[in-house]
Amino acid sequence: MVESSEVRVVRCGGSRINVAAPVISVDSRFLLCASGDLVKVFSTSTEEWVHVLQGHTNVVTGITLNPANQLQVYSSSADGTVRLWDFTDGILIKVQNAFQNAYPGLFTHHCPHFPPECLQLVAAHVPKTLEQEVEVRELSSVLPNISPNPRAVGFGREVRGWICLDTSCTFHLLFKLIYKSTKKGAKNTFTCVSCHPKDDCVATGHEDGKIRLWRNFNQKKEYTYTTLHWHHSVVNTLCFTPEGTTLLSGGIESVLVQWQYDRNSKYILPRLGGSITHISVSADGSLFTTSHSDNKITVIQSNLKVSAVIQGLVKGEAVHTDLVIDPRSKALVLNGKPGHLQFYSLQRDKQLYNLDIVQQEYIYQEGLDQYEVVKAAFDAHGSCLATVEERGKKLSDTEITLKFWDYNETAQSFVLNTTVMTPHDNRITSMCFFPTAETTMVVTTARDGCFKAWLLGQESDTEKQGTDGPSWSCDFVGRYHDLQPTNCCFSADGSLLAVSFQEVITIWNPETWELLTTLCQPPGNIKDLCFGRLSCSRYLLATTTKNMLCCWNLLTCSLEWSTSIAVTLLKADPLSENMAVFTLQKEQTDLFVFKPCEPRPLFTQNALCVGEVQRAIFVPREEPLDNCDESSLWLNRSQLYCLTENMVRFTARKHAVIDDSVAVTPFYLLLGKHRQREQEMCGLPVTEQQGRAQLPQGSVAVRELLHTAAHVLPPASFLCNMFVKSLLISQTGSEKEEEESEEEMDSCDAQQDRRVQGLGVETVPLISKAQERELKKVRRTDYSWLSCLSDS
Repeated sequence: MVESSEVRVVRCGGSRINVAAPVISVDSRFLLCASGDLVKVFSTSTEEWVHVLQGHTNVVTGITLNPANQLQVYSSSADGTVRLWDFTDGILIKVQNAFQNAYPGLFTHHCPHFPPECLQLVAAHVPKTLEQEVEVRELSSVLPNISPNPRAVGFGREVRGWICLDTSCTFHLLFKLIYKSTKKGAKNTFTCVSCHPKDDCVATGHEDGKIRLWRNFNQKKEYTYTTLHWHHSVVNTLCFTPEGTTLLSGGIESVLVQWQYDRNSKYILPRLGGSITHISVSADGSLFTTSHSDNKITVIQSNLKVSAVIQGLVKGEAVHTDLVIDPRSKALVLNGKPGHLQFYSLQRDKQLYNLDIVQQEYIYQEGLDQYEVVKAAFDAHGSCLATVEERGKKLSDTEITLKFWDYNETAQSFVLNTTVMTPHDNRITSMCFFPTAETTMVVTTARDGCFKAWLLGQESDTEKQGTDGPSWSCDFVGRYHDLQPTNCCFSADGSLLAVSFQEVITIWNPETWELLTTLCQPPGNIKDLCFGRLSCSRYLLATTTKNMLCCWNLLTCSLEWSTSIAVTLLKADPLSENMAVFTLQKEQTDLFVFKPCEPRPLFTQNALCVGEVQRAIFVPREEPLDNCDESSLWLNRSQLYCLTENMVRFTARKHAVIDDSVAVTPFYLLLGKHRQREQEMCGLPVTEQQGRAQLPQGSVAVRELLHTAAHVLPPASFLCNMFVKSLLISQTGSEKEEEESEEEMDSCDAQQDRRVQGLGVETVPLISKAQERELKKVRRTDYSWLSCLSDS
């Protein structure tokens, strides 16, 4: 048996965990949340990922516990199915088809006479059957034109009524219209709804930050309501505790407000992170959970103390810093929540920690102009970090700060070393570190028409200045014909620095800052710039705004080759000669992996994703892969990660390939070769599939045993006899062969007896069965060695 490998695309994390409200188990030990097309199970005490429920083929839209069995959970998905799981063991129990964009607890379907984003509330009758997959056919419409927001529907006590909001934010109780805002200029549009678990009371949130508690709505036009007001903006979510003594609310202020029911008192828990999107409560009311817009779930005790934080990958409107790998922790680094860098573990799909770059309190208010981290880079060993932060949309109001950080072993984090206010007169376009540890240098380019080299001072300079440690200072400022620099890049050994000025690439010597040569670019400004590695270090590649990919030979200073292709990203593998190019064609992204010295690509992936790949990076492996095929050889040292809607990676999957020269099973040795030899003796063609023994098909008993949940199976002592009998074969090939051989010998003896009787010769007396077996052994014995003795 040999191993083969193939390249496949794997979603490795980064999905949103704040799409739907999370669920807490009855014993408050586990937290379940939707994450892409998965349902993840976390521990509420350790914050660790326990296991995952995998089976949906589209985004999971909601989850809820099974009222009949608290160890089971329902999950709905945009793939049109509702699945029932045993979340403690991670076993799929049942699949219910016929739903589209359904939320558990309420089932919604697309309205035939409304736009696609409009839904209708339906009641579904699920037939009782032992089959794992069930087709739901009986659907009855309750209310059309429902808002797709899951927070716009609530269930009354004992499920006596459904409270919901339609797309015009009209308030409905079952089928009766209760309230609709008609006041001009008022911002009292409904945003969320929640029903009291004990009383006939409904709480609604509004756009103006007010909460209204509705009562007496069973009387026509005699309803009453009271108003609670703390939020200064939209109320995103509401939730009652199981006993109904407390109402929880949250909005964009990132503050959890705890209202005492029928009392004019409240408690607040501020500074929880991003704006609150969902609130959930455990069955005993001891734990609360809040989902936040920065892809985070916070577990809070009933005394308003935070006990756990589950943080996913934070993706803002844009990843300004690109994707960077921390050489020390091997974590993925990119800008996360405002003013911070997040260190994210790709292996564990978990955020390790945040580094506060701006070091200012973020104010959650729309329209404010606040600092953003736009650039980040590490040195070769991960001991130094350089960051750039900007604020201001207009050029005249732009504030730019360049910061240098040192890694502190005691604090196990980065500590600020030097702050440079206004390092350039305009926005910084690129930044890179010197690739080796011999020199600690950073080069920045900006739209002010110059690039600057920043150098870390020596220890001797520190003693003269009387400071605590060496600081950074500007060592060189370079220009080229008043053109704007767009990119900069060091060669692998640090002997060359390439700086692109619009359509021209300049090559500099970092030691003397001498301009060595210039490379004229075909029409179009430079977008990406990258040196080759290892055996391809003599090449320099660049992409342009005119959809050109060009490769220069630095030994001859001439254009080696160029091709017309719409490149969106160009990335180089730091441990090999391979380079990856992402192209956008017909609203789909294609991937090409190649070496600059070879004309043909090593790997091609068409239709990698819909839309444009936002960012990509090669991540070195801890240990190189062995025995890779030629098609996946480019992945033996590094893995390629891409940032789309989720984080995906390319990996080489090894699988077993049966070699005909190696035994598969004892049955194959016993039957497979024997059957193949028989066919060859008969002159029949033998195919590869026919030469190998057919694998036994699983019996019904085995299939039922493997697909049934463990807690509903009979005892193992009862199943053992049935399971073993299903694996037995009634008669082996060796027994058949021995019987056939005995029948042949018996027939030969009978024919010989008939011949002897026909000649009138006296017959030999019969012998016993034991003597016949001994005679058969003598007949089978090979006496060819006697002929060799006689010849000698």
